[in-house]
Amino acid sequence: MSESPVQDMTTLTRLCESLRDRPWMALDTEFMRTRTYYARLCLVQVAAPEVIACVDTLALPTIEPLLEVIYSPRVFKVIHAARQDLEVFAQHLALNTDAPPDSALYPRKVLGAPPAPVFDTQIAASLCGYDDQIGYGALVESITGHKLPKLHTRADWETRPLPPDQLHYAEDDVRYLRDLYQFLAQKLEGLGRTDWLREECAALTDPKLYRNDPREAYRRLKQGQSLPPAAQTLLRELAAWRELTAQKHNLPRGWAASDAALVETALAAPTTVEALGRITGMGGSPARKWGEEILQAVQHGLTLKPERLWEEPRRLDQRQQALYEQLQTRVRAIAAQMKISATLLAPRRELLKLIAGDASGSLARGWRRALIGEELLQLCGNPAAAATS
Repeated sequence: MSESPVQDMTTLTRLCESLRDRPWMALDTEFMRTRTYYARLCLVQVAAPEVIACVDTLALPTIEPLLEVIYSPRVFKVIHAARQDLEVFAQHLALNTDAPPDSALYPRKVLGAPPAPVFDTQIAASLCGYDDQIGYGALVESITGHKLPKLHTRADWETRPLPPDQLHYAEDDVRYLRDLYQFLAQKLEGLGRTDWLREECAALTDPKLYRNDPREAYRRLKQGQSLPPAAQTLLRELAAWRELTAQKHNLPRGWAASDAALVETALAAPTTVEALGRITGMGGSPARKWGEEILQAVQHGLTLKPERLWEEPRRLDQRQQALYEQLQTRVRAIAAQMKISATLLAPRRELLKLIAGDASGSLARGWRRALIGEELLQLCGNPAAAATS
């Protein structure tokens, strides 16, 4: 059964000293954001050979010593399906520290950036021939033979004290990561694919992935694709207002206004609070709290030139369809030969880019280019792009 979590600075400092000079550490988080925009970091689980601990972030005045280790460029962070955990750290860092980006404590840190370098065991497994989206439990069972219980997957991690069985469950999330890392790192090395993983994980730790630009928030609203250009332009302004409001008040986006309400408002283009209040989902709290702000967003949108923000779905003509099938045949053949997923090697969207003459995608870079991208570029009749390094 689990030991007590780390809840005092003395124990945290001692733990960090034991991790500081390690070449790698297993890492996981437990967080809550059902009632907030930003995730509330509740627990950080860490492990290394002969080390395993749960750090109670809610009980500690700061986790700066732990962040120093996590953000160290000398320590590989081993995480399964890392993107969400990286986002949580990026948000926590931006919200909870005043250290400047070039501080002595974090010499390579940019506020709001995720930790790096990372070894994502889900990506590593996919490069070794496992399913693209294999879950942690399935991978643990496949590699170690241990079957993890499916308890506490929807636990309330803000409740204190944490029950011992819940702590043990949290520890399991890093306990077996150590075995996965050692197995997968060795297998990747044997396959000559260590650089493939390094490339994939470098993209995963790009700070741009974790910046929620309000001007891009409309892309979340897929319903907007069917709106006329004028309404799409208004929707962009409304989505930006909602994103800023949710960030400012630390509320879930839907608590400020639902997706459906934004779409209806973009179509109706109300000019008064009364008219806004008659729109389903905008009456009550949104109109009462932020009515004037919403109307300002609408009015600003009305002054802009209408734009079609979503591209029309592109249908392939007969020649393009034949080319797509030719490319896909080669992708499947190479994927089968390398024993990896064809979707991982060359997603449909990347093939469509090549067909459209766009050589800026992932197939024109790195390991994918070397493995199959050059050939696909030539098949698309783009020798200039294929010759570009």
